[in-house]
Formats: sequence, structure tokens, C-alpha cells
Amino acid sequence: MKQNVTLSIEKEIIKKSKVVAARRDTSISRMLSDLLKGMVENDERYEAAKRSALHQLKKGIRLGGKITWKREDLYAR
Repeated sequence: MKQNVTLSIEKEIIKKSKVVAARRDTSISRMLSDLLKGMVENDERYEAAKRSALHQLKKGIRLGGKITWKREDLYAR
């Protein structure tokens, strides 16, 4: 579902945006919509990656190897 939004943008930016939109055979509205969509998607990917990384940190990562010594062997008491 689409919804209209009112923005306040400097006249010079609007003027230049119309030229860019015409060159791309699109509209200012479409360019802004695509830009915002990309920003939201990037943010969602970042948050998902952050959650995954935090989960991995909490879970821990086994690097392999085997402990072949006892604590007492390493530290003289």
C-alpha cells in the first residue's frame, strides 16, 4: 500500500532533481522511494547480521584442539 508524504526540499535541489529524474526516465518520487527502500533494506540486513554475530559470540566458537594438561601441571603451588 502506498501513502503520500509531504517533504520540504530546497527549490534548487528540486530543480536539479527533475533534470536527473528526466535523464533516468523516472520521477523524483520514484527516486526518493528507491533511495529510502535501499536504506531500509541495508538497515535490516545490518541488524540481522548484528543479531547473528551476537548470537555466535554468546554461543562461542570451538576452534578445535584438545586439552592434554591439567591445571596443576601448569601452575606451581
